[in-house]
Amino acid sequence: MTEAVTYAYAVARDDDGTLEAELSGLPGVAEAPVRLVRAGQGDDVVVAVSQVPAQDFREEALRAHLEDMDWLETVARAHHRVIEALAVRVTVLPLRLATVYLDEERVRLMLGESREAFSTRLSEMAGLVEWGVKIYVEDPPAAEGPAAPSTEAGLSPGRAYLSHRRAQRHAREDAYREAEQVSREVEAAARRHAVARVQHRPQQGDLARGPGENVVNDAYLVPQQAADGFCTDVLRTADGASGVRVEATGPWAPYSFAASLGAEPVKRATP
Repeated sequence: MTEAVTYAYAVARDDDGTLEAELSGLPGVAEAPVRLVRAGQGDDVVVAVSQVPAQDFREEALRAHLEDMDWLETVARAHHRVIEALAVRVTVLPLRLATVYLDEERVRLMLGESREAFSTRLSEMAGLVEWGVKIYVEDPPAAEGPAAPSTEAGLSPGRAYLSHRRAQRHAREDAYREAEQVSREVEAAARRHAVARVQHRPQQGDLARGPGENVVNDAYLVPQQAADGFCTDVLRTADGASGVRVEATGPWAPYSFAASLGAEPVKRATP
């Protein structure tokens, strides 16, 4: 029999005791069934967990796996699938990817020690969802090669190529300045709706999925009823901006706001 450890996905509140039944059949990491752990019988604050192979999640093995993008993506998809399934039913506090305990008893002890803090945070997060806002500086058109015919009267192909490259550089610099202005406008628009913000590092390399360079990667905590206005106002900030794109994604479970630390309160602008 393969030795197992306990993978923890999120903390939630199970007010009516039906949450585990509603999650029946949902596969977690390693296709394992998801169950709920409570600090005590009848307690409404729960942790969603499943059993995973210890050989994949012990410290050394996990460190190696985190360098394997295919493995990491598979685990991340399962992790988020469980959290999103919870989030459509109840308020959740997502835990970090690959949060693992030796067994369910260790989870129960952790929950018992932090139960009041979790309960308070769950109450604070009720009715709030996360929206991601990214700003991109888009790539300028590709320069012609040096052997291409001149497109500028009176210039040799070589000089035309250099002139084109200078124009590209100036367009890129203008786009960065435009992105700074758009970023300020996004913050102002968000203040009309959001209650908190977390600034993440811009995505690069394999994490940067969209075209162009990601220069702003923020998360906002928004009341559910304000989501439409938030998206409309944030996306409108890019209207007429040359070389700049604004992207809003959500609603998500509050991945960036599960802990009270690290979130920057947003002072809402008055109408």
